[in-house]
Amino acid sequence: MTEKPTPTLKTSRLTLRPLKRADCAALFPTFAEPQQNLYMSRAEFSSEEELWGWLAEPGWNGRTWIGEDADGEAVGRFVSIPAHEGGVEEIGYVTAMHCQGEGIASEAMRALVEHLFAADGLRKLTAEVDADNTASIKLLERLGFTKEAHLRQHETTHIGLRDVLLYGLLAEDAR
Repeated sequence: MTEKPTPTLKTSRLTLRPLKRADCAALFPTFAEPQQNLYMSRAEFSSEEELWGWLAEPGWNGRTWIGEDADGEAVGRFVSIPAHEGGVEEIGYVTAMHCQGEGIASEAMRALVEHLFAADGLRKLTAEVDADNTASIKLLERLGFTKEAHLRQHETTHIGLRDVLLYGLLAEDAR
């Protein structure tokens, strides 16, 4: 299977570009903070090296875009991962803690959703979110995603057994 490229995308405030090693230093404070990793499947990272190993995992089949602001600072990580069949991908996002609440994730994800449907020709995007992660749920709903399932006691993470919500967005509904 041919790997899809990770093109650079532009928004009014951000450049979404492929991951670089230097991004690890900018993202580490967020990924090292326990509260920021509360709804991730693993606990916080203890070093930049550990984080880089995760961000640049050679066997991972997804694509990473780094949101970069006008000053060239990495302000978030946005991903797209092939799902169970062609034409469907899962999305994910983390905004750097020092700029949360500024609309970074909304702006970046709107651009990414548009790209994935228009340029990549996908028919559906999905997202899995911890049932208690209200900020992420609100973002998905603002983007037009619909809750498709509530999976009770679905995943065990570093904070215990968790309910997971599945969200989906069809290309035809994003227009």
